[in-house]
Amino acid sequence: MRAGGSLAENLARFRKARDMSQYELAHAAGVGVDTVARIEQGIRQTSRPATLRKLAAALGVTVERLLGQVSAGQPTEIDVGTLRQAITAGEHVPGLEDFAEPHELIRLDELNRAAHWAWRAYVDGRHAELLHGLPAVLIDARRLVRTATGAEQAGAQRALSTAYRLGAGMAGRAGFDDLAWTSAERALDAARQSDAPDLETAISLRYLAWTLVRQGRLDDAERVAVTAAEQVQPPMLDRDPARAGVFGNLLFNAASAALSAGRPDRAEDLLAEAQAAAMRSRGDSATEAAIFGPRVAALQQVDHAARAGDPETALRLAEAMPPAQGEVPAFWEAGHRLRLAAASFELRSYERALGYLVEAKDLAPDWVRYQPLGKATMQRLVDRAPRRRGAEFAHLAAHFGVVDMPPQP
Repeated sequence: MRAGGSLAENLARFRKARDMSQYELAHAAGVGVDTVARIEQGIRQTSRPATLRKLAAALGVTVERLLGQVSAGQPTEIDVGTLRQAITAGEHVPGLEDFAEPHELIRLDELNRAAHWAWRAYVDGRHAELLHGLPAVLIDARRLVRTATGAEQAGAQRALSTAYRLGAGMAGRAGFDDLAWTSAERALDAARQSDAPDLETAISLRYLAWTLVRQGRLDDAERVAVTAAEQVQPPMLDRDPARAGVFGNLLFNAASAALSAGRPDRAEDLLAEAQAAAMRSRGDSATEAAIFGPRVAALQQVDHAARAGDPETALRLAEAMPPAQGEVPAFWEAGHRLRLAAASFELRSYERALGYLVEAKDLAPDWVRYQPLGKATMQRLVDRAPRRRGAEFAHLAAHFGVVDMPPQP
């Protein structure tokens, strides 16, 4: 990522600018002075999410600025080295044990808060924070699994499964599909040993099916997703939102695989079943278990119509979509706008396409940078432009990676 200095450099710079000693910063942040020293010396390559937030607050800066994040780059620019090390480390491979200080151990409630933070960062598209903080969550979870017993150990396995799933998602977003598979497999293993094995296993299988789609193993992806959905399918009168959400998300994955494999009728049937489950739910929700609900299902229908080569139907369905009845993450809404932008371009409605790209950028500015569809649509708009379109158009082209960002005045 393009950055304004490393964490080590920035921590020292901001501390000195505030005329604080390492001890004073540690006291103000409520962390150990050795933690501040190790970060500034570059010994600690990853930090717990809570530690980052405390240090940033004590210095009066944002976490993003402390990490040196100026702007997100393209997927190929993401450095996943530390995340790769965290995903593949562990006592099961001699010589690849966890790479942070061995004496550190956190409680289960702290671990659960850290896992939730990591999931929230993933959903919000805060990639710099996630890449820095997720390795620490993985390490902390593995340590607690090794040292805890009984219910505490099973709870730690659930947090570990969540962290591995996020590792799979982040690796996949960055184009490292084999690393995503490894992380998804480890998520599945932890899920089976957790305190909610049935549901956590189904959630992990969803990520595994997603990695199979990315690898082009479409028949395998559909089979895995459908089998898992059948095992977790809630009874007709069961209104448990978590189970219904996981069931619906698995069907989304299966439908995506079927459509990519050239089976649109099969994809439509799977989506219809997911939509029926969504209509029985209590609204839209976004949790570690699933992102699901009536609007989420409608978003999927629009997406599939567009991917099936029917832009008119996609735009017509979009006009009749229900409003959100709860939380729908910004990146889902942004992805929807990217689909509508591409569909509008296909119908030669270029100003409408441009408007949807602006909406997508405003909804999830960092996330859209990683989406090839947005860049491809913007590139086509640039190619079609008959004349100069002004600074705003140029900045939008730069945001989607069509050209380099113009220099600031």
